[in-house]
Amino acid sequence: MNVLVACEYSAIVRDAFLDAGHYALSCDLLDSESEKGDHWKGDVMRCLHHTDDWDLVIMHPPCTYLCVSGNRWYGKGQSKHYKREEAIEWTALLWNMAIQKSLRVCMENPVGVLSSLWRPPDQYIQPWEFGHKEMKKTGLWLQNLPLLQPTEVLTPPPADSPEYYEWQRVWRMAPGEARSKERSRFFTGIAKAMVEQWSW
Repeated sequence: MNVLVACEYSAIVRDAFLDAGHYALSCDLLDSESEKGDHWKGDVMRCLHHTDDWDLVIMHPPCTYLCVSGNRWYGKGQSKHYKREEAIEWTALLWNMAIQKSLRVCMENPVGVLSSLWRPPDQYIQPWEFGHKEMKKTGLWLQNLPLLQPTEVLTPPPADSPEYYEWQRVWRMAPGEARSKERSRFFTGIAKAMVEQWSW
């Protein structure tokens, strides 16, 4: 199976498919953090334009301007709202290009404005449904793929408990140089589920 993993520098999804015996290519503006497989460093639109024959495309488009936590800067009426409008247009274009290149497509993005200003996701998932002690509600937009089924459901701790705040590590991450990359890092348990449930 040939798999394109778009907008991924961490290689978490790419390497999961490689480990299962598939060919997988990651693409991102940043260098890959893993040297295990092939990586296209550059614009994902060019990558899609110049490649074909993908059995599956999985995409992680940037969420900076799309997530609800950015409403104070990018919400309607704010001076940078145009960045959100551009991001929605770009993401919709990316989706349309992907479904022209592959029969099966998945796009993931945290809870944000895509659901109301573009279209709702086909499902929402949480990392704790796949064995991670983390809370990050994430939407999946799917084309010709079944809903991703939980594989290792954990029980979230009570609200306002110390453990509850630990599970919100991603959301509560302090500002810093690595914050953007770390908040966008995908989860190995979800990647493994994708391989197990979307391989043929």
